[in-house]
Amino acid sequence: MELDLAGAELKSVLNRLRRAQGQIAGVIRMIEDGRDCEEVITQLAAASRALDRAGFAIIATGLQQCITDTEKAQRNGETSEQMRARLEKLFLSLA
Repeated sequence: MELDLAGAELKSVLNRLRRAQGQIAGVIRMIEDGRDCEEVITQLAAASRALDRAGFAIIATGLQQCITDTEKAQRNGETSEQMRARLEKLFLSLA
């Protein structure tokens, strides 16, 4: 199944990923500068949340597309059970 992000969905996911990228760069600088452990952990947690939210947005889009692409998947030889198992594995990878 190909992921087709368009318009606002794509912009939102990319913004979250860029935010996480900036936060991770900030965490690296903080560690290099010997900043307080609590501050580092707070920023690391924020980056982790940004990545999680981007992942959940991608999965939600995938689930939405999956519902509409069931017939296409079946034509490609994938059963609905296989599709469900694949999507469950993706979802759990973020849990």
